[in-house]
Amino acid sequence: MITQGDIITIAKEAIYTIIIASSPLLLISLIIGLVISIFQTVTSIQEQTLTFVPKIVAVFLGLMLFGPWMMDILSNFMTRLWTDFSVYLS
Repeated sequence: MITQGDIITIAKEAIYTIIIASSPLLLISLIIGLVISIFQTVTSIQEQTLTFVPKIVAVFLGLMLFGPWMMDILSNFMTRLWTDFSVYLS
């Protein structure tokens, strides 16, 4: 039988997995946004749409680069969940 502690453990592992898997793309977006903000401040260009296209391109490239690693992290988590599924039912 699955206990409340098991549910909390699964939730903690899920949140940790989400944070680890999404961190490369979030860091890429953060760095590109910071660079563009500095560029806008230095050049006094206040175009709001200027930040979106470089971020989208950078995140897409990051997804191509880190995608297999992210998929490996997520599939390992799901494999652990399905492997322990019979333990949770008994």
